[in-house]
Amino acid sequence: MGYACPVCGDPQSDAGHLANHLAFTALTGGDDHETWLDDTVDDWGQMGESELAEAVVDHAEETEFPQVFEESGLDDHDHDHGDGHDRAPTSDLPPGADSQRGRSMSDDDREVLAEARDLTREMLDDEADDASEGETE
Repeated sequence: MGYACPVCGDPQSDAGHLANHLAFTALTGGDDHETWLDDTVDDWGQMGESELAEAVVDHAEETEFPQVFEESGLDDHDHDHGDGHDRAPTSDLPPGADSQRGRSMSDDDREVLAEARDLTREMLDDEADDASEGETE
């Protein structure tokens, strides 16, 4: 069971994935996704994943998909490949982020991913600050 994106119909495994799909697509030039979010969710750009997920899930059709989600293709499983090589990342991205090995990433793609990493880092720092402020009150 999953959710169909209310804009493009792409399958998403849960409300969190739906929220991320909508936001990342909107931020990376998905004008239809951005317009939908602007029209549907006030201040969506200021929300974290769980807040946005709560706001968008009621607008998405819950759907069963025949083969809902493929494995990510990441080489993060625990077994020896028998070739004596460690599987180190091939870029400055975190392990697995460049999971489509063999396909080159454009400079624009790298910039978008760098910006997404920075925004995520800021969001996590803000959430950690909020949590620590709540503990001291």
